[in-house]
Amino acid sequence: MTNVRHLRARYRKILRFASRYIVQEWWFEVALPRIGLASIGRRGRASRTRRIARHFHDLAIELGGLMIKVGQFMSSRLDVLPPEITSELEGLQDEVPAADFALVRELAEADLGVALESAYTSFDPTPVAAASLGQVHRATLSQRDADLVGFADVVVKVQRPGIDEIVKVDLAALRKVADWLNRVAFISQRVDLRALLGEFARISMQEIDYLHEGSSAERFAENFADDPRVLAPTVVWERTTRRVLTLSDVTATKISDSDSLRAAGINPAAVAEELASAMFDQLFTHGFFHADPHPGNIFVTPTASGPTDATGVPWALTFVDFGMMGEVPDSLRGGMQRLVVAVAARDSKGLVASIREMGMLLPSAEGAPLERAMGELFDRFGGLGFAELQKVDPREFKDFADKFGKVMRTMPFQLPENLLLIIRAVSVTSGVSTALNPAFNIWTAIEPYAARLTRKQGSDTLRAFADQALATVGVLARLPQQLDDLSTLIQRGQLAIRTPGLDQRVRSFERLTHRVLSAIVFAGLLLGGIFLKQTDEVFGWVLMAVSGLPLLHALFAGVFSRDPSR
Repeated sequence: MTNVRHLRARYRKILRFASRYIVQEWWFEVALPRIGLASIGRRGRASRTRRIARHFHDLAIELGGLMIKVGQFMSSRLDVLPPEITSELEGLQDEVPAADFALVRELAEADLGVALESAYTSFDPTPVAAASLGQVHRATLSQRDADLVGFADVVVKVQRPGIDEIVKVDLAALRKVADWLNRVAFISQRVDLRALLGEFARISMQEIDYLHEGSSAERFAENFADDPRVLAPTVVWERTTRRVLTLSDVTATKISDSDSLRAAGINPAAVAEELASAMFDQLFTHGFFHADPHPGNIFVTPTASGPTDATGVPWALTFVDFGMMGEVPDSLRGGMQRLVVAVAARDSKGLVASIREMGMLLPSAEGAPLERAMGELFDRFGGLGFAELQKVDPREFKDFADKFGKVMRTMPFQLPENLLLIIRAVSVTSGVSTALNPAFNIWTAIEPYAARLTRKQGSDTLRAFADQALATVGVLARLPQQLDDLSTLIQRGQLAIRTPGLDQRVRSFERLTHRVLSAIVFAGLLLGGIFLKQTDEVFGWVLMAVSGLPLLHALFAGVFSRDPSR
């Protein structure tokens, strides 16, 4: 059990750090401007912000635990935090010294209920990897368990001793800091810190629940069960608890090791393309994705079948570490799909509209500045890969980055749940793919999905139109009978109100209703034809031609008929 006094000291250290820099920023950003000295605060803002980020970096390394996760979390908040902070925290790695193996053994044996020697034939006391929340050891299953699951070589992930208490203390301190910051109008108007911290807390608690991670690993594997491109380790549930996770050892060539890939006859550029494709499948097809696809969590594994390049060597991408996973709700997925189509089409207006639809912009926000910025981005850099971007004049790139960053930071963004993880997953994937292939272009990689989504939108539109047409036909089919029933009631005197000439008015209403419905059907057919003509020219023209029939009915129905009552 972690010492209570140590936990209290940890809590106070976090609050002292936060209070020191909150007061400092209040002095420079609030107090000095009120006495006419705002220029002093502006002059040193960049260096001051960078110094805060550097000191936080040092604090995170010292404390470990959630503080490292907070740093990683903050480094991706480009929508809220200035570049002086995000760039300083980019290099913060989730690497800390390994925990004392005697304590690790004690925890594992307490959870498993047996000695390590009984659960495993061998267990390497030196961890393969050590992180702030847990560490991984190689082991060999007992013969009985190996016969049961069909393999013997495993990796065992063990939670760091005392991390439960550390996480609770860190979250309590962060909640206190969030309460302080929420009193600042500028911050509370731009971001809901309580909601943001709630999302961070949820992710953190899931990461220290290895039963949840095991379930996520199985769900991920099931999603790709019929896809030879993507693999995942098998969970050994007989040796898995909330704090101990045993998985098949799938260690292979690290995805970032280009030299080893080439030596094995695998083209790194092909790996980059498949990684992007696998990530887009997770986001747009399955709606369940790996939120931390950094190079340490992905291997390239030779297989009997899988994607091949010119060398003809089959291989697959093997994902590990499913502690940080994200889900894409159907409502958010629809907005994302329209966003992808807009990006592929370099449609800045459509992109801003999709961002607004996804709830990333307040309804009252003015979208024109962002539209202009995105239009300039597409025009100047949209078709360039990383290698080409390196040839751009650094001054031009810096000027545009400053201008674009300023627009982004002044926009009233608000990120819906899970969107932060999506942004992180895509940005990390883009970085890994670019390292494998400097010519990799995320814009080009997303175009096949945009084309597929465009076709899907076309079919969905057609399906929706067909459903509407059937509903309209149903209304038209039922309307005469309903009107006859109404006439019968009137004739029987069963209505409380009688109006002379009601029969004539009912017939006039029936004709008018038919003509209005015909006009609706005409508009639906015409618009559907115009839209579908982009993806299916023949069927689009057919719909446009057929739309003439309801148009004729809407225009001329009843014009040449004689009213029988006259």
